[in-house]
Amino acid sequence: MATAADHASFLPPVLTFLSAAVIGVPIFRLLGQSAVLGYLVAGVVIGPSGLSLITEPETARSVSELGVVLLLFIVGLELEISRLISLRRDILGLGTLQLGLCALALGGLGVLTGLSGGAATVIGIALALSATAVALQLLEERRDLAAPYGQRAFAVLLFQDLSIVGILALLPLIAQTGTGQGGEAWLGTALQSAGTAVAAVIGVVLVGRYGLNPFFRLLAASGASEVMTAAALLVVLGTALLMEEVGLSMAMGAFLAGLLLAESNFRHQLEADIEPFRGMLLGLFFMSVGMSIDLGLVAQNWLGLFAATVGAILIKVALVAGLFRLFGSSWLDAFRGAAVLAPAGEFAFVLLPVGQELGLVDGPSGRLAIALAAITMLIGPIGAKVLDGVLARRATAPLEPEPEAIEGAEARVLVIGFGRFGHILNQVLLARGLSVTVIDKDVEQIRSAARFGFRVYYGDGTRLDVLRASGAGKAEVVCICIDDPEATLKIVDLVHAEFPAARTYVRVFDRVQAIEAMGRDVDYQIRETFESALAFGRATLEALGLSPEEAARTVDDVRKRDLARLVLQQAGDPLDRNDPLRSLVRIKPEPLTAPLHPSHGLNPETEDIIARERVGADG
Repeated sequence: MATAADHASFLPPVLTFLSAAVIGVPIFRLLGQSAVLGYLVAGVVIGPSGLSLITEPETARSVSELGVVLLLFIVGLELEISRLISLRRDILGLGTLQLGLCALALGGLGVLTGLSGGAATVIGIALALSATAVALQLLEERRDLAAPYGQRAFAVLLFQDLSIVGILALLPLIAQTGTGQGGEAWLGTALQSAGTAVAAVIGVVLVGRYGLNPFFRLLAASGASEVMTAAALLVVLGTALLMEEVGLSMAMGAFLAGLLLAESNFRHQLEADIEPFRGMLLGLFFMSVGMSIDLGLVAQNWLGLFAATVGAILIKVALVAGLFRLFGSSWLDAFRGAAVLAPAGEFAFVLLPVGQELGLVDGPSGRLAIALAAITMLIGPIGAKVLDGVLARRATAPLEPEPEAIEGAEARVLVIGFGRFGHILNQVLLARGLSVTVIDKDVEQIRSAARFGFRVYYGDGTRLDVLRASGAGKAEVVCICIDDPEATLKIVDLVHAEFPAARTYVRVFDRVQAIEAMGRDVDYQIRETFESALAFGRATLEALGLSPEEAARTVDDVRKRDLARLVLQQAGDPLDRNDPLRSLVRIKPEPLTAPLHPSHGLNPETEDIIARERVGADG
């Protein structure tokens, strides 16, 4: 049984990581730098070469790699399969050229500096790969992941993840070159590995296609939200582990899981549940990279490492920018994409040790190459920031968005709630062919809404992360159609605070909530029974002999009188907003037109009730 000392043993490292993040990241953000740089520098400070508060960065990295896994899962959630297919030219064409040309150029530079052919090949490939975590984090901070250059950068990163299994299979063949032995054995092993990987991917696709949605529907029907979070983690980590077992990267497995759920009704709720884990673990990953930088080694070889870092980054930026331009990007976007892809990637920390084990890379060269890869990740965000400033000064006119950016835009209308009220609203929007996103947390309502052809997602509309992920920031109008008064007002407050450009159209429950909504300056609000009751009254007047015009005038007069009274009641602030019983308050209905006669009861019981009411009103 674990003792108190056992529990205490892991607390100091955890507290160290948290303290470093809490102190380091805000400082760099206040300085206008990326959070990635803050995490990396914090890792250097607390690592073996700094204050030695953490002495085993490898242990931290084994856990922190889950941050990259969860990041790729969320990216997969945000990328529909149809969009992925549209990127096939960039994935296969641009991705292949980027990796091939950068590896050739960097490997050739290594040969010129005296490395052997095998070492130059391994180091060239390792440095040609890009840092998925750094690049995606930078794109997210800029909100450019959906921009054309962001999509091209992502396509390159995806190709690199796909190619890693082939690269790892190729290294033994490179090691055997010149011996004349092992070629057939290597080919058999490579074919077996490729077959296993393909079979695993097909299996995951089939299970995801036909099993995940029913699985999550069953869990959602249980009403236990924490189980949904556990199930999401199970799917992500299980798929990641399976892909690692067959030779692909864990990040690739997580991306595949996200992609399979991208068109699921539960997409945004899953994204909101995973996001906190992703952010914490990704920060830990960046700190572990910072901890791996050997400052003593850097100090001894600072001139060579400085020259190699500058050379590697400039070569990658030049080649990648040229390729982006070749594939249709503007020069501005080409350099932006090249800047985020310039740092060496996480797989450098995998390929270089494998190269050392196979005898392709000697110990000193391997350690220097690992330090070089880590330094490029440290310098990369700074370089991207500087380049952004230079490009901004040179830009003489606002850039028009390319068509690809518009294709990924969110719907014009975000409807929260698909009950009786929301259903009728969506009939009207559907009749005009408007683009709509619907959010509801009731599984049955999700099934009903799916027949409308809208983007329909399972999620809680009172959560800011769900609203943000569902496109509230891009919506022109947010229609709040739920029947929970408190939740409605909470959503109004969130939308006004976080998405001020969106107009708020609100269904309110009663007069009390109508006054609350008016006090929050909603753009439009309607009591759920008011207009239907007026229409009912108009039909009754017509049945009693009034002309349709007279009935309409009477109803319009009542509507205006009611609105005037609402304004007076709202201005008088009859409700104490701090009163815990505020939700129980009922405003007594009062006649909008003076009665012709006083009321009288038709039986003794009614007369008694009316008499008591009159006494209470007079007293």
